[in-house]
Amino acid sequence: MKRFVWRLQKILDIKTKEEQLKRMELFRLTEAVAQKRTELLMRQRVLQEIMADITRAPSSNRLKAQEFFLRHAITNDRYIQKLRDEITDLELRQKAKIQEVLAAKRFKEGLEKLRAEAKERYIQEQERREQRESDDRTTIAFVRDEGVRS
Repeated sequence: MKRFVWRLQKILDIKTKEEQLKRMELFRLTEAVAQKRTELLMRQRVLQEIMADITRAPSSNRLKAQEFFLRHAITNDRYIQKLRDEITDLELRQKAKIQEVLAAKRFKEGLEKLRAEAKERYIQEQERREQRESDDRTTIAFVRDEGVRS
């Protein structure tokens, strides 16, 4: 029996690789989002610890520390806002990439379904062909036996 060859197999292979690449890109984006969130949380925790230290400081040192903290608070606020903007941007890119992965997956699954159907038709056709050949051999053998008897 000859081997099953599906003419769209190369497209299926390309779409499979494309889906894998998109998944890798999605994974990288997810890692980047996690990294930025961790950085934001660390920055916020450091600021909270500094504020807690200032409130625990003796009143003579507290005023200078508060002044210093407030002077640099704008810089920290800008940096925190920048991190939040980056996180938002990465999350939007992540959502778009998820949609791309899902679309690629659906397309690939459709091709796999078509391939399975084509293979099933091929197997049924091969079985019919083998049955026909078997019937022909049986008929020929029967006719040959009848011809020998006559």
